[in-house]
Amino acid sequence: MKLLVTGGAGFIGSAVVRLAVSRGHEVVNLDALTYAACLDNVAEAAQSSLYAFEQADIRDRDALERIFAKHAPDAVMHLAAESHVDRSIDGPGDFIETNITGTYNMLEAARKYWAGAGRPEGFRFHHISTDEVFGSLPADPSVQFTEDTPYDPRSPYSASKASSDHLVRAWHETYGLPVVLTNCSNNYGPYHFPEKLIPVIILNALAGRPLPIYGDGSNIRDWLYVEDHADALLLVVEKGAVGRSYNIGGENERTNLELVRTLCGILDAKRPKAQGSYTDQITFVTDRPGHDARYAIDPSRIRAELGWRPSVTVEEGLERTVQWYLDNEAWWRALQDRQGVGLRLGVGS
Repeated sequence: MKLLVTGGAGFIGSAVVRLAVSRGHEVVNLDALTYAACLDNVAEAAQSSLYAFEQADIRDRDALERIFAKHAPDAVMHLAAESHVDRSIDGPGDFIETNITGTYNMLEAARKYWAGAGRPEGFRFHHISTDEVFGSLPADPSVQFTEDTPYDPRSPYSASKASSDHLVRAWHETYGLPVVLTNCSNNYGPYHFPEKLIPVIILNALAGRPLPIYGDGSNIRDWLYVEDHADALLLVVEKGAVGRSYNIGGENERTNLELVRTLCGILDAKRPKAQGSYTDQITFVTDRPGHDARYAIDPSRIRAELGWRPSVTVEEGLERTVQWYLDNEAWWRALQDRQGVGLRLGVGS
């Protein structure tokens, strides 16, 4: 299968690219190379004859149509997006332009290509989204997001992703474009850009800086190891039912405080401080505006229909992740000077 992967130099996209090439798929990586992208993420895949790269912005329709015509993909895996909630609070315009208008351009370019190719039945447009479109859950562990949960986005980021989800469904219903959708929980793992919670904690800990936790640390997230997510995404694009959406979760709920304490324990064992524990650096900071209390995914549909389950527990995944950052200092140091990294964003006004 030839896959056109948008955002393939980003965190989740690069995991998809690496795994797809390792499984013998041809991959065209379409990425604008904005601040969070890094071609080092796909260096191993780039050595393969199965890999091609196109630098283009999904807001550029002419470029998209050229790339579709040149490469004739069998499927699209649309991951390109602005994705950092804090940045969306400070600058929502980029999120509207990329996540909504960019997705519209992708849908139209894909529809033109698909129609011109005779509307092949095997073509797929796989739109990758987030559980944040569903809003916030109560603490009750019996309540989880399902594919039928009403949308209730609370941030500019999640609202822009919810809008893109609606566009994808509309292009399926109106034009017959064969789509599949997935909504995932919080990802973590190797190559995670240094502005997100887990790499911030690891790198601040190593640097002796405060470990910032929003509010009282009670916010709950369901953590999904990025390589498990990539495996699920490839399964959905190959075997998912057209027009169907699938929630992908790690089945690993933790409060932010629990997560940070676990990371500190792993670092205490792997890179012990001269004195004390990394937990001594934990600092509670003012919460961000509209911070959702809890996300949790019910993954029973993808388990029942496609046989997928996560293979990595959060403890195993966090240990792998910490070790990866310890072993790849050159990678993360090169990204720390990029715009906004290391600054407190999303404080509102």
